[in-house]
Parts: sequence; C-alpha cells; structure tokens
Amino acid sequence: MKRMIRTLLNDVDVVFDQDPAARSRMEVIFTYSGVHAIWSHRFAHWLWKRRIFFLARFISQVSRFFTGIEIHPGAVIGQRVFIDHGMGVVIGETCEIGDHVTIYQGVTLGGTGKEKGKRHPTIEDHVLIASGAKVLGSFTIGQHSRIGAGSVVLKEVPPNSTVVGIPGKIVVQDGIKIEHGLNHHQLPDPIADKLKELEEEIKELKAALKQQEHS
Repeated sequence: MKRMIRTLLNDVDVVFDQDPAARSRMEVIFTYSGVHAIWSHRFAHWLWKRRIFFLARFISQVSRFFTGIEIHPGAVIGQRVFIDHGMGVVIGETCEIGDHVTIYQGVTLGGTGKEKGKRHPTIEDHVLIASGAKVLGSFTIGQHSRIGAGSVVLKEVPPNSTVVGIPGKIVVQDGIKIEHGLNHHQLPDPIADKLKELEEEIKELKAALKQQEHS
C-alpha cells in the first residue's frame, strides 16, 4: 500500500518538474488528464496481471472516453511518467515504458501488423517523445533519447540520441551533431525535397531542349 501511494504521489510530483503551468497539487489531481489516464491505467494493469481481462479493458475504455488517452491495460509504465496534454496518445499492449519519460499529445507507441508476442516498443528511462510522433514496432528507444515532433520511428534508437523526420533519422548522438538538432519547426520535409528534385530535372530538360533547337 505504501508503495502504491508513493507511486501515485510521484505521478503528481513529476508534473511540477515538467510543466511550469502547474500551480498546486489540487489543480494537478483534478484537472490533468495525463495524470487521470496513468492512474486509471495503474489500476487496470493491476487487474490485467491478475487475469481479470474484461474489467481491465473496460476501465481502460472508460479512461479513454474521459481523457482522450488510450493505454492498453497490458502495457507496463514506470515511475514519474508525464503525459502532457495527452489528447490522441495511444500506447499498445506490449509496450514497456521506463522511468522519467515524457510523452506529448498525439503520440502513438504501436505495432506494425498482426504479429503475436512483443510487438510494441520499449521506451527506456529519461526519454522525451514530442507531439505527434509515431514509434511503431518491437524495438528499443534508448535512455536519454529524444524523438522529434511528427517523426515516424521504425527501428531501434541507441541511447543519448535525437531522432527527427519521416522515417526517423538520428541527427544527434552522444552530444555529436550528425545533421541538425531537435528544432520542431525545422523537421525534414520529404515532399518539398522531392518537388525541388523535380524542379531541377525540369530545368535540365528545358536547357537540353534549347540546345537542340539552336543546333
């Protein structure tokens, strides 16, 4: 019981570490949907481990209705996990989340198909996953890594890495800048890059046609 109370208090206290808008414990307890979703999940997961599957799923669906956050009761969530805003967050059944993880709205921690067994990602300690990111598949996001907003991650990420883009690419690892840092407003745009390629090809074709006309 003491351990459970300590866990619930940690779920509240981490909000003050991550969100400067938090003013009081009362405000966090009654108005933060991320806290409500995690608390509901902890109870649903307790039931799931005891094979009370229907009630566990029912609680998770009620929580989803009220918070907009869907966490499968089979998922494992560690200590001091902070879901900020949270609307649209989806966490799959075999997902494992470590301690001190921050997840923003619209994040999906999902699978890639109908495979059985472990099919969702493992998120190690001190990871940040920014708004709208999708982490899909059974692999590990290493500790102290950061996933940029809107990124789609389909393969393993080593510790101390920053990933951006579609598909996600490592741009910083162990403090060494590989491409560019985590700037949410400067994510790679593959459509724009392709249009630029086509524009260059058209220019080359026009130049070739002009040469043929003058020859």
